[in-house]
Amino acid sequence: MTIPQRGATGGTWNYGLTANRQGLTTNMTSATSMTIEQHDELGHFEALAQQRADVGPAWLRAVREQAVKDLRTVGLPTRKHEEWRYTDPAPLTRTRFALSDTPPAVAPGQFGRFTMPGLDAHTLVFVNGRYVASLSQVGKLPAGVVVCPLADALDAHRDTLEPLLATHGEASSAAFTLLNAATLDDGLFVSVPAGVTLDRPVQVLNVAIAERKAAAPLLTSPRNVIIAGENSELTIVEQYVSLDDAAYFTNAVTQVDAGASARLGHYLIERESPAAYQVSTLLTEQGRDSDVNSHTVLLGGKLVRNNVNPRLIGPGGHCLVNGLYLGDDAQQMDNHMRVEHRSPHCDSRQFYKGVLQGQARAVFSGRIYVERGAQKTDAKQENSNLLLSRDAEATTKPQLEIFADDVKCTHGATVGEIDEQAVFYLMARGMERDAARALMIYAFAAESLERMRLEPVRAMLTREILARLPEGERLASLV
Repeated sequence: MTIPQRGATGGTWNYGLTANRQGLTTNMTSATSMTIEQHDELGHFEALAQQRADVGPAWLRAVREQAVKDLRTVGLPTRKHEEWRYTDPAPLTRTRFALSDTPPAVAPGQFGRFTMPGLDAHTLVFVNGRYVASLSQVGKLPAGVVVCPLADALDAHRDTLEPLLATHGEASSAAFTLLNAATLDDGLFVSVPAGVTLDRPVQVLNVAIAERKAAAPLLTSPRNVIIAGENSELTIVEQYVSLDDAAYFTNAVTQVDAGASARLGHYLIERESPAAYQVSTLLTEQGRDSDVNSHTVLLGGKLVRNNVNPRLIGPGGHCLVNGLYLGDDAQQMDNHMRVEHRSPHCDSRQFYKGVLQGQARAVFSGRIYVERGAQKTDAKQENSNLLLSRDAEATTKPQLEIFADDVKCTHGATVGEIDEQAVFYLMARGMERDAARALMIYAFAAESLERMRLEPVRAMLTREILARLPEGERLASLV
């Protein structure tokens, strides 16, 4: 089914659709206030923040304290909040977490399976949120470029970092952005000056591993800040992986400031423990004529929430929001997009695709926001879901919020099964049924990979997808 598209309007249009192979239902909205139980849950996170209170320079302590105060005001989300209606945040808010003390030693060979052949990158490795210099390979950098752990940049780059770390983010992700600020461990800091092209990508590898002394599942709060100067060019690869099947919560925030005519590619690849929880939030601000491409691939985790919020501040900007999620068993994958057009002559593209089997559930909530005066906006949004089992379920909610009258904005969503006629066509030409179905699934997912410019990433993800498919080894020789 395709949701009808609507063009320029003078207000807000919301449409909700939940589908599995047994039928469709439409969705309504609701809101509520904070409960006593939520106050108790907040108290737990405030206690965790207190453990980090004295870490870092004095100005960072003030940022943490303000984040805690603002978190009390914002409150923790529940399913009664519209933006969390289809994903229950209770496992994130009611579980009692612990902060990492001293992560166990990790040898390079332990995470070798997560490396990307052919990726020549400036690499920083974090274990349970802590930077490990012995595992990292930053290498030589062009003059003026800074690539280092965030903790090392706090003093020298205070004027840049202080306002960024105090950012709340978009309303639906604000609680977890504030929680990140209150408890942040470390993260990546990248600054590329005007006119500089960073030829090698920057890779940040976040490795999770169980700690024997931990009294509860661990909470880690990576914070990544990327500054791309005017007319600069760079690529960032974020990976989140796990060395075991432990339960833990990764609450990551990445902030991108792209100057005029800057060109930036950002990849987030999530391959975590099947018992893991993750909330990732990408906040970008784009200057005049900038071009930012965001690619997200969700493969692991028990409950994963992916927030992407690009803001096109200067005229002539372009952004691509591209994503792929593969869900199995009882995984829950929630993708929340809000693309804000705040200047004229900007264009954006959102393409998210999901493949779901078992009892997996996925949510896509995408909003195109066009501010008054942002004329000549050209925005497109598509979400497509392929259901491989009767118990898999996809909820898709495309939305337009437009306050300008000379724009071109469209959205669409589909939920469906494998085309059996196409499978029969392939079988009639000598392909076995399992191989034919696998080829159809791969072709559906590969459309997302084709938008990725970084070849080692595409190659690695191709192997990951084929490994999940019956007859995948045979298909590898064809694709």
